[in-house]
Amino acid sequence: MPRSGPSGLRIKSPDLLLAESGADLDGNGLRRSMGLFQLICFGIGAIVGTGIFVGLSDTVARSGPAVVVSFVLAAATCVFTAFSFAELGGAIPVSGSSYSYAYATLGERTAFLVGWCLLLEYGVSVSAVAVGWGQYLNQLLGALTGWQLPAALANPPGAGGLVNVPAVVVLLLAAVLLVRGIRESARATAAMAVLKLAVLVLFCVIGFGAFRGGNLAPFAPQGLAGITSGASLAFFSYIGFDAITTTGEEARNPRRTIPVAIMVCIGVVTVLYCLVALSAIGALSAGRVAGRPAALSLIVDRVTHSSAGGAVIAFGAVVAIASVVLAVMYGQTRILMAMSRDGLVPRVFERISPRTATPVANTWIVAVVFAVPAAVVPLDVVMNLTTIGTLAVMAVVNVSVLVLRRTRPALPRRFRVPLFPLSPLLGLAFCGYLIYGTGPATWLRFAVFLAAGALVYAAYGRRRSRLAAAGREAEDAVPQIPDAVPQAPDAVPQAPDGVPAPAAPAARKG
Repeated sequence: MPRSGPSGLRIKSPDLLLAESGADLDGNGLRRSMGLFQLICFGIGAIVGTGIFVGLSDTVARSGPAVVVSFVLAAATCVFTAFSFAELGGAIPVSGSSYSYAYATLGERTAFLVGWCLLLEYGVSVSAVAVGWGQYLNQLLGALTGWQLPAALANPPGAGGLVNVPAVVVLLLAAVLLVRGIRESARATAAMAVLKLAVLVLFCVIGFGAFRGGNLAPFAPQGLAGITSGASLAFFSYIGFDAITTTGEEARNPRRTIPVAIMVCIGVVTVLYCLVALSAIGALSAGRVAGRPAALSLIVDRVTHSSAGGAVIAFGAVVAIASVVLAVMYGQTRILMAMSRDGLVPRVFERISPRTATPVANTWIVAVVFAVPAAVVPLDVVMNLTTIGTLAVMAVVNVSVLVLRRTRPALPRRFRVPLFPLSPLLGLAFCGYLIYGTGPATWLRFAVFLAAGALVYAAYGRRRSRLAAAGREAEDAVPQIPDAVPQAPDAVPQAPDGVPAPAAPAARKG
């Protein structure tokens, strides 16, 4: 039963969420086929991509050589929030991820807005990632064949082109793989994750081989403001680790494997990012890296004086960014599936194909809808809006941990946030600090986006909520108690001869 309250404040219990999802068993037509290794590779596949291969140059432009500090600051935000995701992912292993956690703690309206923000984190970030894929694809084509796609077909309007064709192509290819089945998608993601880690390690070897300490001075040319602004951009590089929690209904032993996979991914990615940033600046200097597209390939070309090394890095980037598109699009479809199950979005998103055990229609709708911004929206606009939406979702997750510990202290938890309640409070503070660093223009765009989400909920979600319908049916099923109970007559019934009628025999005891 939902916890009673005004419309929008209805809370869906963790027990009901688990029951509807099939708990730890196969449920809703999905298959549990992802083990711990696949989950770790899935997480790395969702994280490592455009943020480091493409966004590094933009972060360096803000922070200078202090980009390493920006990456550490962004990582600190992720670590504290990762603790919260790990606890909730183990306690409520369902596909809805942070949307479902908000539903179980803060109510339906907040949950819908979290799901609305997840359209930015998962859906729009897919568009941003796809935009970066086209840059490295052109770099690879140039190194291998000497030919590149015309600028008009490789860039969006505002970035020297008309339409970003490669971005659309990679989205459609990812959709084809996702509809084939989760087992095939997991294998492809694992292979691509291993490959891109190897490419980044190779880059670090090349970069540190040409390292010059003088390139690190001045270390923070724009001071603390530059580091903070850079951290807000660097945070985009970490987006995706929470996608691991969307596998709650397709992971084996999710209560144990989801928390472990989250923490391993954050640790590996943080160390790798700091090494890549430090080796990049040490090899070429911040001024020559800042604002350059396909910066890692450029650095390797300059260091090795050959296009062969840059081609290897470009190939790794093409694979890496494609894996992000695959993993993040997967997360988006599962979020929409959970929202559809609750009636907050149309039912088409929850339909599972009995043949492939995947939400086929859901996947194709997501691919087509987000191919549009990928084709025509510049990367920097998408990155900033995605970052603030993700930070808002992470803030809600930290609050959800605090609330659920109070309301459901006995709920089974395989992983518990260390240093509770300090860790979620620090996670909340770091999220607020990085939101501040995104700037007033991004705040305004995000406020408009949230207002639009609130209108959609009021017009559609609130009226079609299945939780609300279940509550109304339960109220209608309760028998009504009469207003007045008939009273026995005052007079004792008389026998025909005037003798009082015999009393009914007393019930036998024992």
